[in-house]
Amino acid sequence: MNDDLRSSGKGATRLLKSGVAGLDPVLGGGFTSNRLYLVEGMPGAGKTTLAMQFLLAGIEAGERALYVTLSESEEELRSIAGSHGWDHTGIDTLEVVPTDDSLDPESQYTVFHPSDVELASAFRKILTEVERIGASRIIIDSLSELRLLAEGPLQFRRHLLALKRFFSGKNCTVLVLDDQLFDTQIQSIAHCVIRLEQMPANYGSHRRRLQVGKYRGMHFMSGFHDFAITRGGVVVYPRLVAAETRSYSAHEPLKTGVAEMDRILGGGLERGTSTLIIGAAGSGKSTLTAQVSVAACERGERADMFTFDETFGTLSARLEGLGVPFMKHYKSGLLKVHQIDPAEMSPGEFIHKVVRAAEEGSKVITIDSLNGYLHAMPEEKFLLLQLHELLTWLGQKGVATMLVSVQQGLIGQMSSPIDTSYLADTVVLLRYFESAGEVRQAISIMKKRGGMHERTVSEFRIDQGGIRVGEPLRQFRGVLTGVPVYDGANTALMRNRP
Repeated sequence: MNDDLRSSGKGATRLLKSGVAGLDPVLGGGFTSNRLYLVEGMPGAGKTTLAMQFLLAGIEAGERALYVTLSESEEELRSIAGSHGWDHTGIDTLEVVPTDDSLDPESQYTVFHPSDVELASAFRKILTEVERIGASRIIIDSLSELRLLAEGPLQFRRHLLALKRFFSGKNCTVLVLDDQLFDTQIQSIAHCVIRLEQMPANYGSHRRRLQVGKYRGMHFMSGFHDFAITRGGVVVYPRLVAAETRSYSAHEPLKTGVAEMDRILGGGLERGTSTLIIGAAGSGKSTLTAQVSVAACERGERADMFTFDETFGTLSARLEGLGVPFMKHYKSGLLKVHQIDPAEMSPGEFIHKVVRAAEEGSKVITIDSLNGYLHAMPEEKFLLLQLHELLTWLGQKGVATMLVSVQQGLIGQMSSPIDTSYLADTVVLLRYFESAGEVRQAISIMKKRGGMHERTVSEFRIDQGGIRVGEPLRQFRGVLTGVPVYDGANTALMRNRP
């Protein structure tokens, strides 16, 4: 078996693998064996899918598994399993559902309450089947049906306590599913409570998140964790906590591949730091990040670009036209491009993809742009908290992170939909300015925590030769306003290459 063992006052207790990707880290390792668990959520939240994965993991470990259904038929369960490509034949199924006789008026109870007959009969069927097949992993789906059969909350609780004691004596690990949320009567009985939530979005797919309400005797990850239901089952994306992997990484210099750019940066970027590139649309932010990524690939390092706004075809064609060997490194596998659709991906899933890229060895990661990331999670305060954890974690891994932020407007007063400048170690500002009837671009390094840098405003140009950074624009005043005052000679500006 692949199950872990943990010591307790009564000896060793097994930790059972859940079979759900990402759930075991949230639970602190898995399900403690021989306990009763509550999985609650509204219809469609993913309870049945998660339950089946738990049983399939048990079968893989050589255990007997039993699915007790009080609402769905065995045929419906097999259909659900088939939709995920699972083989359901190893799961024993017990249907405790009303028969066709219940539709006969003569079969309706007139003297006895249903709890005196049907509830007792349902529990008797469950206990008999468990003893018969010797199941060690059991699903009861769902408590809502049993609750309706009970005469009142007191009787329902007593039956559940008796059921819990029975399972404990049979060395069974039980997951009971419930459509009713926040039922404290059931939560107090359960050893652990897992809540699945499904929230409709104003646009795009539903957002799903998981929360462990309690877990006795275990150090679990509290809070909300995004999850998705894919073909293959539930996938949980644990909330990133940088403090749990605290480490230190030396800030080594990282060349950008453009000598003039390294000069104004005081030697280049640094590993283990984050760089925020701010500018208006079309000012060269994505080209600059691609240049740094390609420079890393030229050194034999892996770089990953997560793009929200620009398609791969447009990005590659533009960079190849500028003489940047983008496709060369993309085909070699050193350069990875991930097209992100914020309407279909939760922030937790996105962070999971970034973390996985870093764990696979990526040294330079680009998020282009934060505006697209913001659309994936409109609540700004939570976005900043998640982004802070992500940047801290990447910094500890020695990854150089570049963030792109698109400012609103083109010339004059500029604004950003979200202020993340205080999170970044380095801030690069790109601006348009007008000179002699021509729109030009300027670059300035507004901040760099890692060391000294030039505080000048220099001309910035992108042409067929790639990126060029000129001398400081000392002949102008007010370049950052967009409408500077000219004090010098035109010869100081860069000319187009022939």
